[in-house]
Amino acid sequence: MILIIMGVSGSGKSTLAVKLSEELGWKFYEGDSYHPKENVDKMSRGIPLNDDDRKPWLLELRKIIDDHIAKNENAILTCSALKKSYRELLKAGDSVKFIYLKGDFNTIHKRMERRDGHYMKAGMLQSQFDALEEPADAVTLDTRISADMLTQMIIAKIKNGGI
Repeated sequence: MILIIMGVSGSGKSTLAVKLSEELGWKFYEGDSYHPKENVDKMSRGIPLNDDDRKPWLLELRKIIDDHIAKNENAILTCSALKKSYRELLKAGDSVKFIYLKGDFNTIHKRMERRDGHYMKAGMLQSQFDALEEPADAVTLDTRISADMLTQMIIAKIKNGGI
């Protein structure tokens, strides 16, 4: 199984993915680490990415997914996966499952204002919400729930076959 933890920047994708990786013993890939330098530079300047900017990044993530599927290995990947077309590109079969961390703008904006060292600044959050096409086929979880509780909820869903 490949779990893709998705949502806007600041929704808690990385925090949750690290906890899940530790609990499940699955390999974790931080999607932001695979952005081309040009994308990071653009976001660092406060310029939102467009579909053309995101395509090479998404294709890189798809390679990771395909590799794990070919090896029949579990993995966890973080990716905003804001648009349906992005999710379709990443969905390499039934073993790829999306977990959508859903939250409201104000809560996530406050969270982003408190974090240091990330190139994605709080001022760009609106562009993420503007681009977001909420998934119909994902497990949707509330970002206000603690990462520990979300981790346990997801593990329970995996064990019950609910993911």
